[in-house]
Amino acid sequence: MRDGYEADVFAEGGDGDEREDTPSGQERTFAALPPAHGRGFADSWWGRAWLKALEDTALDGRQLKEGRRFAREGLVGAVSVRPGRITAVVRERDGSTYRSDVLLQELDEQDWDRFLDMAVERAGHIAALLDREMPPHLVEDAAAAGMDLLPGIGDLDPECSCEAWDHCPHTAALCYQVARLLDQDPFVLLLMRGRGERRLLDELQERIASLAGEPDPAAAPEQRAAGGSEVPGVPAAQAYAEAGILPALPAPPELPDAPGTAPSLDTETDPEPGVDPAALEMLATDSAARAHRMLADALAPGHEHRPPAAEPTVQQDAVRLAAEARPEPWIVKRLAAGSGRPRAGLPAAVAAWRHGGAAALAVLDEDRALDSDVLVRARARLAEAWEEDEAPRLRAERNRWTSADGGVQLRYGPDGRWYPYRKENGQWFPAGPADDDPAAAWAQARGL
Repeated sequence: MRDGYEADVFAEGGDGDEREDTPSGQERTFAALPPAHGRGFADSWWGRAWLKALEDTALDGRQLKEGRRFAREGLVGAVSVRPGRITAVVRERDGSTYRSDVLLQELDEQDWDRFLDMAVERAGHIAALLDREMPPHLVEDAAAAGMDLLPGIGDLDPECSCEAWDHCPHTAALCYQVARLLDQDPFVLLLMRGRGERRLLDELQERIASLAGEPDPAAAPEQRAAGGSEVPGVPAAQAYAEAGILPALPAPPELPDAPGTAPSLDTETDPEPGVDPAALEMLATDSAARAHRMLADALAPGHEHRPPAAEPTVQQDAVRLAAEARPEPWIVKRLAAGSGRPRAGLPAAVAAWRHGGAAALAVLDEDRALDSDVLVRARARLAEAWEEDEAPRLRAERNRWTSADGGVQLRYGPDGRWYPYRKENGQWFPAGPADDDPAAAWAQARGL
């Protein structure tokens, strides 16, 4: 084809160079992108999700492969995006050009009503959308509301001046280029489905204002003239009276049998420098396990009467991860550095955490002198623990009592409990959980 549109469709504007052609933002034109480098074609979640949907629903893998090559080589011109249609001129290596269009079914008004209802019901979606971000789980929530944002089988209808009856390399190249546009701005997908960013955000804000009971701005002058309040309220007596007739709160959620499975981050896209996918998968698995424990604790009787647990420090949390997540060896090395310990000292810290959490870890690290009254109480408890002829010979130093042979030790913690230790390869190692009874802790340290 040869027309006036072709003259500037291959003028590269760089990533993100675009213009909005209509006042409502219902059409956007993105300048031609330079050739793509690297193994992966799309970098963002949205770009990769679009590619997966495209490749999962394509009928001719050969045409897709050729189109991917065209897009990678920078043969796709400026892309025009508007509701239900994307358009670009695609150039072949011999210089011939073809106008390619891909049509995508628009969502109807009922669909958008459901989308807005779903968005305002979830504070996270509202915050993200108003901040011009598109959270990935929006796809799942939209699907649950009965609308599919990503294309399914038969949703992408190609039209090309090469007169191919189905996807040709030109329309496939255009679809691959859209993945790179979604890297720049996921709102492009919503525009293809029928709503530009500006219109969608305006409708979302109107929906939020309506639910919040804000008055119509046009009626505000009349309300003020009548001496009324702009925001209607409820008298306190009425609110108090209605408290007894309001429905009961819903039952708490049931505890799942097990934490959810962490997502796999093994994709064709190379990670950013310094990002370890295996470490991220470990953190996701650990987060799911912690959330499951927190929910179990919240559902346990008497939870509301217990004070919240203190948050661990960064150093403590590194030890906790090493103790609970059972990471790979190369991750253990990073956790040791994060805990502020040499790697050789991490096993003792891990054992302390497994036996008693942050309190046991503090006892491992501290070497503190006892106040005189605390020392008197500790000696009295030791004296009461054994008959006079059965008491072991102990050498006292600060908060530690060590056996005469130097192989076993009791440490007196700030919580008034006794922590058993055993020397292994020249290093003191936690030998079990703390106990109120020093004799029981001593037996634990001896392995009895």
